[in-house]
Amino acid sequence: MAGVEPDSGGTPAWRGGFGRLWTAAVVSTFGDALRTSALPLLAVRLTDEPLVIASVTVCGYLPWLLFGLFGGAVADRVDQRRAMWLVDTARGALVAGFALAVGLGHASVPLLIALAFSLTALQTLFDNAATALLPSLVERGALGSANARLMTGQQLAGGLLAAPFVPLLLAAGAFTPFVADAGTCLVAAALVASLRIRPPEREPRAAGSTLRSEIGAGLRALARDRVLRAVCLATLLCNIGMGALIATLALHVTRWLDAGDTGYVAAMTAYSAGSLAGGFVAQRIARRTGRVRALLFGCAIQTGSLLLIGSVRHVAALVAGMILLGAMNMVWNVNQVTLMQQRSPDAMVGRIAAAFRTASVSGAPLGAFLGGAVAGLYGLNGPALLAAVLFASAVAALIPARKQDIRVVTPEDDSHRALIN
Repeated sequence: MAGVEPDSGGTPAWRGGFGRLWTAAVVSTFGDALRTSALPLLAVRLTDEPLVIASVTVCGYLPWLLFGLFGGAVADRVDQRRAMWLVDTARGALVAGFALAVGLGHASVPLLIALAFSLTALQTLFDNAATALLPSLVERGALGSANARLMTGQQLAGGLLAAPFVPLLLAAGAFTPFVADAGTCLVAAALVASLRIRPPEREPRAAGSTLRSEIGAGLRALARDRVLRAVCLATLLCNIGMGALIATLALHVTRWLDAGDTGYVAAMTAYSAGSLAGGFVAQRIARRTGRVRALLFGCAIQTGSLLLIGSVRHVAALVAGMILLGAMNMVWNVNQVTLMQQRSPDAMVGRIAAAFRTASVSGAPLGAFLGGAVAGLYGLNGPALLAAVLFASAVAALIPARKQDIRVVTPEDDSHRALIN
């Protein structure tokens, strides 16, 4: 793609804007993890109908399918910093109001569904604005390191640190996790509001331009870029596979492996630990291979991991596979987001990011449905093997894009000028 800037492999400075954005992201993720862990537990207290309980989770996906592309178009129109802190303030107010309702004994399943839907609808704007904002805070060559640090911090806060706090907070009252989440939203909003950055320059919108036409322009820009088009398709395939695996993992562990709840906890802990390790090596792998080849490498390793999980009937194989799966998932996420930020026109980062996220979210429920069907027809290890096939298909989708890879070089490398391999 002409005009793509070189990836210097630099690192962002902690002081200043990036440090505050990182802190805001980690604090917000910690609070979100408290809320998302507490919501299903509260739902179980209110009803024993599985379909009703599942509807709370479904409402966490639905707004992305309805508003994801719209949120990306809005993110490209507005001041992203302002959008982020306003959204976080609104989320804090919503969760605080919900906590008050729970504390007063007025919690209900419809209220849970309304909260889940509203928060995710707001998140469609927040996440796309955050992706578009980062290139305004760090140099393009430092985006890889910045994304790795952001995602590793979020995984640490949401995947490991928040979980032990949920039982303690629930013991103090069903409303307390939501009070804590509201507080983290407001802290994050204050940190983002304190950022001092210059918004990216945008060309004036054409007369009569609408959000619909701008969404279409973003999708056409994505379709024209061979690399981003291939990565978006691969992302969809991988998320269908992950949806199939995650939806049936409890059955895989407790029945096919007969490892009980302990085995399930071990699997999820292994995945989180692998994700943290992947955050530390994602940029190193990209420096050696280039970003598209880093995606290829990670996806191939994940394919092997899924084959191991689905074919070897032993807890040790499950744990090893989940560690590798988590590590390479982080490698994928860091390099996919960085590649998208680097190759997207500045005025379209939000819309192209929205297309990626909509593909990701739509893949998860489709995969969950397929996983359930395959488990019923072919056995409880079938979803893992289905996921392996889908990940292998993602590798195949990426192969044509490798020739347009962006080589990542260190700042002192004399060949810094080389953009495309």
